[in-house]
Amino acid sequence: MTIQLVGAGLGRTGTMSLKLALERLLGGTCHHMMEVFGHPDEIPVWDAAMRGQAVDYTALLDGYCAIVDYPGAVVWHDIASAFPDAPVLLSTRSSAQEWWDSASSTIFPSTRREPSDDDQLMHKTMVEAMFERSLGADLSDAAGVMAAYEAHNAAVRDAVPAGRLFEYRPGDGWQPLCAALDLPEPDEPFPHTNTREEFRKRSGLDH
Repeated sequence: MTIQLVGAGLGRTGTMSLKLALERLLGGTCHHMMEVFGHPDEIPVWDAAMRGQAVDYTALLDGYCAIVDYPGAVVWHDIASAFPDAPVLLSTRSSAQEWWDSASSTIFPSTRREPSDDDQLMHKTMVEAMFERSLGADLSDAAGVMAAYEAHNAAVRDAVPAGRLFEYRPGDGWQPLCAALDLPEPDEPFPHTNTREEFRKRSGLDH
């Protein structure tokens, strides 16, 4: 199993649903931040990547069929270079404001909780470096963070050849994925999960 699709879209662009859909299409595990929670041995490697250090992505992602979401989306270009035959999928929301509304009520506040063990501390440190590199140091600066989100998407569009780049927005269903992978569309509903409400409940943000 090797990476067959590289996700360049930042978190809160439907990436958990994409993970489930890609696993259905490819029959393997799609990397996503949820995988980092389950594999703390990955954290030091991702931390090094967030700080611009060289990482062997072939080794890090061995056994995964695809990658979406953070932290991979921050270093999508390096991952795409490591897997040159994999299409690049840019997942976005309908506007920077819609994305900000989602991210600022889910993934941003979840990082402010105090870690309770060494693994959580390592993860928090990595995530702080990840957000600083991709969005800037001040996550409360709505205008600055939205500008960084737009700049990220523009950089992906500029860098990836048209024949390799596919775009996706929540609600697009199977078509963009199946087109990217040259696979037939399954005769079943596209998975939709990890809504804002589900995220906040799972993360304890509403308590």
